[in-house]
Amino acid sequence: MSTSDPEERFTRLVRLGRDLHRLGVGTSLVLPATGHPVLEIRSAGETRARITAVHRSRGWVFTGRSGQGRRWRPGAWVWAEADNVADVIASAVTP
Repeated sequence: MSTSDPEERFTRLVRLGRDLHRLGVGTSLVLPATGHPVLEIRSAGETRARITAVHRSRGWVFTGRSGQGRRWRPGAWVWAEADNVADVIASAVTP
């Protein structure tokens, strides 16, 4: 797969959504007509964060923004291959 493969981005977001679901975190995968897919983390009908998968020079990372458009954590990203990636993201975006 190439580093910009849209299927790879999609697959990583689906896996993250599944792992977050196992932790009891509500998610929705958004597939816009244009642009990249986004994993929305929702709580009580409110969007808490929008997570995207981005390929960097050394591999894939997850980064995101809060539901209000602010960065999910300033300058933060998590390696997609990290064993605890779902735990890290859940703790960053849930109260």
